[in-house]
Amino acid sequence: MTDKTAAYPPPAGIPALPAPPSLAELCDRSLFLDFDGTLVDIAPHPDAIRPDPTLPALIGTLADRLGGRLAIVSGRSLADLDRHIDLNGIAMAGSHGGEIREAGKGPGQAHGPALSPDARVAMEAVADRLGGLMLERKSFGMALHYRDRPEMEQAALHEAQAIADAFALQLKRGNMVVELLPPGFDKGSAVARFMETPLFRGSRPLFVGDDVTDEDGFGAVLEHGGGGILVGAERSTKALWRLEDVAAVHAWLTQGLTERRS
Repeated sequence: MTDKTAAYPPPAGIPALPAPPSLAELCDRSLFLDFDGTLVDIAPHPDAIRPDPTLPALIGTLADRLGGRLAIVSGRSLADLDRHIDLNGIAMAGSHGGEIREAGKGPGQAHGPALSPDARVAMEAVADRLGGLMLERKSFGMALHYRDRPEMEQAALHEAQAIADAFALQLKRGNMVVELLPPGFDKGSAVARFMETPLFRGSRPLFVGDDVTDEDGFGAVLEHGGGGILVGAERSTKALWRLEDVAAVHAWLTQGLTERRS
């Protein structure tokens, strides 16, 4: 696969990241994959994504090659992920680590409380007051999207931060979205929980993600002797490598399987 970093110089002061190493040698690796912006292209509405029909087979084959040491780590709830893609038997973390499903096991375990009804009402009032913003209701949190009205970014951040302060919640910024979650929910905590299980313990993890919410995952895999792979444009990051876009992620994953067979 061609390294595209040379064609897209990074912003001033940020070093260009190299392409990631091949996945062909998988013996001691584990793999954590973000979903939106990494495995599927970002859509104007969360329900408008169109996963590649070949993706379930690709993920399943990779999981087999890794002895099951593969997990999807997403901000979406597990139920929402299940609605969009059939990855039966694959380990998953939903709601930024608020829900964990181990490989081949049941519906998933919750690892904390959901937002209180009062916090949800306050967030709904903000969406109504600002107008034109999409409010996404999740199992453990709420996300306010301003993709269609980028000029509302500062107002959305200010209002969401006020609610976070009032209800002792954490605020997560993402790609044209601000999200409220209970304390302690992040993708790094999801990685840490998986790495404590017998299946993942002792492996060298890779985390592939595109958004600033994936930085927690990049940091967590560094602590276990692994590294992060940023998807998208160069920016300040804890990741060690970079892939250009979703198509490049699919190509990298597929290439690893092809090289392993040759």
